[in-house]
Amino acid sequence: MNDTSKVFLEGGPDDLPERIVATPSPGPDAKIRLRGGYEHFRPTSRHADTPEGRLPVYEWWERTEIAE
Repeated sequence: MNDTSKVFLEGGPDDLPERIVATPSPGPDAKIRLRGGYEHFRPTSRHADTPEGRLPVYEWWERTEIAE
């Protein structure tokens, strides 16, 4: 099974609530809101076998803070 509407998130904070998320749009990066900021994930060429099928892997690359 290959569900291209979801991606697998690798790396980043241990307390990230979900590791399987909807495919980000628009744009190639996934941005996840967490603890007053955003965790940013970029697509890789890898795939992971998950309980929801074989999914593209997005790798954590930075955190940005939300301005107050």
